[in-house]
Amino acid sequence: MTVRRRQPAPAVPLTLRSPVSDLPNCAASSVKALDRLGIRTVSDLLRNLPFGWESFSEVAGVGSLEPNVPATLTCVVERVVAKRTPRRGIRLSEATVRDDAGVPLKVIWFNMPFLARQLAPGDRLVLAGTPKSGRYGELELLNPLHEVIRDGSRPPRLGALQPKYHLTQGLKPQRLVEWVNAALPLADGLADVIPAATRQAQRLLPIAEAVRKGHQPDSEAEWREARRRFAFAELLELQAAFLLARRRLEAESASPVPYRQEVIEAFKRGLDFRLTNAQRRSIWEIYQDLEKQEAMNRLLDGDVGSGKTAVAAAAAAMAHHAGLQSLVMAPTEILARQHLNRFRHYLEASFPDLRVELLVSGLAAAERRRVRLAAASGHCGLLVGTHALIEEEVELAALGLVVVDEQHRFGTRQRELLRAKSRVGRPHFLCMSATPIPRSLALALYGEMALSTLDELPPGRPAIITRVIPPDDREVAYQLIRREVGAGRQVFIICPLIEESEALEAKAATVEFERLRRQVFPDLRLGLVHGRLKEKDEVMRAFQAGDIDVLVATAVVEVGVDVANATVMAIEGAERFGLAQLHQFRGRVGRGAQQSHCLLLSDQVTGRALERLQLVAQIQDGFRLAAEDMRLRGAGELMGSRQHGMSDLAMEALHRPELLSEIRQEAESLLAADPGLNQEPALREAALRRLESTAIS
Repeated sequence: MTVRRRQPAPAVPLTLRSPVSDLPNCAASSVKALDRLGIRTVSDLLRNLPFGWESFSEVAGVGSLEPNVPATLTCVVERVVAKRTPRRGIRLSEATVRDDAGVPLKVIWFNMPFLARQLAPGDRLVLAGTPKSGRYGELELLNPLHEVIRDGSRPPRLGALQPKYHLTQGLKPQRLVEWVNAALPLADGLADVIPAATRQAQRLLPIAEAVRKGHQPDSEAEWREARRRFAFAELLELQAAFLLARRRLEAESASPVPYRQEVIEAFKRGLDFRLTNAQRRSIWEIYQDLEKQEAMNRLLDGDVGSGKTAVAAAAAAMAHHAGLQSLVMAPTEILARQHLNRFRHYLEASFPDLRVELLVSGLAAAERRRVRLAAASGHCGLLVGTHALIEEEVELAALGLVVVDEQHRFGTRQRELLRAKSRVGRPHFLCMSATPIPRSLALALYGEMALSTLDELPPGRPAIITRVIPPDDREVAYQLIRREVGAGRQVFIICPLIEESEALEAKAATVEFERLRRQVFPDLRLGLVHGRLKEKDEVMRAFQAGDIDVLVATAVVEVGVDVANATVMAIEGAERFGLAQLHQFRGRVGRGAQQSHCLLLSDQVTGRALERLQLVAQIQDGFRLAAEDMRLRGAGELMGSRQHGMSDLAMEALHRPELLSEIRQEAESLLAADPGLNQEPALREAALRRLESTAIS
């Protein structure tokens, strides 16, 4: 039988600016997969260092393999076929190989049917992988790295340290290694953002050497040295970007908002609660900023239920007294409507002439026209809305204050469009975050912003009873849910996935919803909501209205949903979430006067997983939990590295606050000597690029 081998595509000369589509054998699907990882050019590829390494010991033959022990094996292909699994129809390549003694071994590559065309009987291979016990006890290699020995000489790197890159659907590790190998000769042309003097003082590798040692180290120490250099460079870019952003803000004047004691007194009289010390401190910090001609640029970071909206309302009251309008932007219509009700509650009784209006895409055309006219004429003192606020036809007569909730969901361009609506200078800017952030991380992510922290909850709020529920006690959780619903309360049940996944043994929201509806709570009113559901706003409104007893949901309810009647938060697969995220879920209940409960359900609560969940049960303080989450899982897991334009290695460096302080001082020193960074064009270009593409204001 004649086996046809795929002819390699003609080579395209590569440059650092070449798109990844020019890499050898990089199909359109691979280009899309790389784009999801932020890799668009050859330069991006080289700067994407592996996050870890696997070491495969050399074995003499199949008989020397041990289950779950990584190994490297030289063998010959006996047969190879493309198949589909009978139950799920997964495409795979299955091969039988033999070692030099003729002992056979089964090898399976999932989702790689093309290997059945590329490999042929008689091919000599080097395989590197971790053997697993098959159905009948025999050893198998699943998805091993492989290289074909074409010229009789063994490939030099397979079997040594093997890189572990972040992957996404449609991207295979070996193909990524091949592309990196093709691009490595170009490393000498990379521009180094770290000035030579800084590099020498900090004992950092030059960029080209760091790239080579990062991708192909001879030891783990070399790899760590390369990552240290890249982390330093990335944080230096960020700190330089922050300083440039701050100077840009200083160059643009804003309308000062004079402080008036009678305004804050009237505001406090209109509240039905006493402000906490943390709220009073934050309001005072904001008022001091508002009095300046330099535009305020402040982050208000508070735990769930700490009263961020009341602080923002106090700022809007002072702006209104100065004849300026305020604008509040939320990520969802549900959250925008909640803000509308709260701002009206906080302001309209004490300031009858301060009209609070709502602008969202779901409004009727006539109502939208009325609200836009009120904003443009100045008759609306505070406009609350979603992305509809940045539409071109929306105008404000005298915009002086912009408040953005959950800043990380908005890009720089969107915030600039908001700011551009002001006719009276640059508006003051306040962003609110409900994710408690350790101070070192806040300085790294929002270093151009001043920071106010609400680290105190209003008095009298009952603590939420948090329990870890082992698998055998699941019925106890169901009894509690039934009891609370019987008392007229409502319940959240959170699932980590939308659909069943072969990779994760987690309960999917869709499957769990059907199981609960049919088997567990057939007499209760259940609803389902997840990120792909088009009707999620309608379902959430029904839940808020009390028309749904139990809401089965994914993480879509993590932020902003306020249902005072909900008293139970049950989280399936709790060990799959970070501590800070579990705390966010917990904050969706306990909004009323009734005792609330958070149930952490898991099918595999052992060892470290149990310790992590017990921390949530023991600690109610979100800032303490965030610090623990950062210590256990890393800053990237806590905040999401991609959404902030930071790599995982830069996030890892934030475990060392003294390093961030050093880098910030270095950036300040560089800009003090060279305000425009004209002497360091590579650093200047990188900093400006971050200003345009990350969450920096």
